[in-house]
Amino acid sequence: MTCRASTRMPRYRTRSWRAFDPGAASARPAQVVTLAPAGASVRILGLDPGSQRTGYGVIECGGARSTCIAYGCITAEGGSLSERLRHIFHSVQALIERHQPDEVAIERVFVNRNVDSALKLGHARGAALCAVPQATPVFEYTPRAIKLAVVGFGGAEKAQVAHMIRALLTVEGRISADASDALAVAVCHAHSRRMNALASAAGVAPAARTAASGRAR
Repeated sequence: MTCRASTRMPRYRTRSWRAFDPGAASARPAQVVTLAPAGASVRILGLDPGSQRTGYGVIECGGARSTCIAYGCITAEGGSLSERLRHIFHSVQALIERHQPDEVAIERVFVNRNVDSALKLGHARGAALCAVPQATPVFEYTPRAIKLAVVGFGGAEKAQVAHMIRALLTVEGRISADASDALAVAVCHAHSRRMNALASAAGVAPAARTAASGRAR
C-alpha cells in the first residue's frame, strides 16, 4: 500500500489563521537597534494614543533614576476623524521638536470587543508614529507589561498607575489618566533599558531589540 502526502486544505481556516506568527513570516532580516550606553542620560517620550485624547510624558533617565520633564494631553475632540488625526500628527511633531527625545515608547494597540474603537485607536497610533523622525527608535509595550513594570500587577487600575507614577517620578498634584498612562509607558521603557543593561553587565544576552525601517518593534 502506497502512502501519499495529503494536499487537502485544513477543514477550518480559522485554525490556520490563529496559528499564524507574524514574526516568523517576515522574510527580511531585522535591523538591530543600538541604544545609548547604560550610564548615559536618555530622554524618552511616552505616548498613550487615543482618537480624541492622546497622553504624552517626557522623562530623563540615567542610571537608576528617572526625572519627569513634561506631561500633558493632546485633545482632538470634535471634527471629523481625519481632522483629529491631523491634529495628533502636528501636535506630536511639535512635542518632538520641543523636547528632542532620544527614544519614543508607545502603548501597543489592545483589540477589545469594540472593533470600531480599536480601528480608531489604530488610526490615532499611526498618526502619532508618523510624526516620529526616521532616526528615532520607537519601542512598543503591551498594557499588561506597562502595568507590571510600574505597579507590579498586570491588571492594575488606572488610579494605581497614576499613584505609582507620582511616587516614582516625585510628581506633585493631580495627573490626568492619559498623561499618567503616557508617563507609565516611558517609565516601562526606562526599566526595560536598565534590565537589559544589568543583563549585559552580568554576561547574559539581553532581550533582542529589532527595528523595521529604523523603528523598534
